[in-house]
Amino acid sequence: MAGYGKAMIEESVRTDPAEPAAAALRDRLVQDEAMAATIAPMLRHLLASEDVSIFSEEIVARVRGMIGDIARQLLARRETAGGTADPVEPAAGVLSSLTDALVAHPALLCHVHALALEWQLTERLQARLALDPVSPPLLQAMIGSPDPATAELAMQCLAAQARFCQAQRRMRFALLELPGDLLHGALQAMRVLADPEADGDAAAAEAAIRADYDEARSRLGLLSRLVSGMGAGAVAALSIGHAGAAIFLSALAMGSGQDRDLATLSTNEAQKARLAVALRAAGLKAAAVEEQLLVVHPDSTPTSAIEGLAPDQAAKLLAGLAGG
Repeated sequence: MAGYGKAMIEESVRTDPAEPAAAALRDRLVQDEAMAATIAPMLRHLLASEDVSIFSEEIVARVRGMIGDIARQLLARRETAGGTADPVEPAAGVLSSLTDALVAHPALLCHVHALALEWQLTERLQARLALDPVSPPLLQAMIGSPDPATAELAMQCLAAQARFCQAQRRMRFALLELPGDLLHGALQAMRVLADPEADGDAAAAEAAIRADYDEARSRLGLLSRLVSGMGAGAVAALSIGHAGAAIFLSALAMGSGQDRDLATLSTNEAQKARLAVALRAAGLKAAAVEEQLLVVHPDSTPTSAIEGLAPDQAAKLLAGLAGG
């Protein structure tokens, strides 16, 4: 499959008039994709061994904290379903087993890692630009919209972002904020590890969690609806200093046709080529791409290959990576 992805990338730049620059960009993207594929295995190793030499201690600690918090919430819901009014802290062995099962879920692990990266970016922007992590200028403007529906949705996004920020400061993550497929995987992990004598409790807890779940009202669901509702004006959401990290990442994912977790990963220092191509695929002009790169990475150097890359070619490059 990796070869197929690279073949698609090569085809997408074969007729590019700036062939040498485009070929170099293609090769850089293939390297970035290979690095991205190692993230889940490395994280699993680090979470198990306490070795944090590759990832920053902060990122590993935050991933560990969020995964553990999800496991605790699942066990608490199971106890509540079994008739316990005030769930106590689960036994260390049970919590550890469920945490290990969640860590073994690659997509869940990568999602939590992306959230940790998003928070790291949010804090950097606050420190460097004094950008409010909860109510950036774009969201404030939408809250003041004369359209009641837009203003209401923006207020819901603000409340969800405030909860996200509070949880990240505590290295926690609300179970019902998971995307639907990842929540399903977490529930499966709980079901597999359920005590046979209390299997009914696990089933009841799963049913109650599913009944409470509404992906459209999760933070990511609300952000997606907010960006979609902007229509052609969504280009304003691609200015990270105006939109803030949360809205920017949702707009980048939608505009470039990527999964949001991959769009978030592209803001990492080692993935600048992916970020540049994604911004171009989303429709930004080359100068605007460089502007956003400098906001995210102030020490970055100009990417000359972007100037000769049309948005549709950029989209093909990203599609080639997805195909691989």
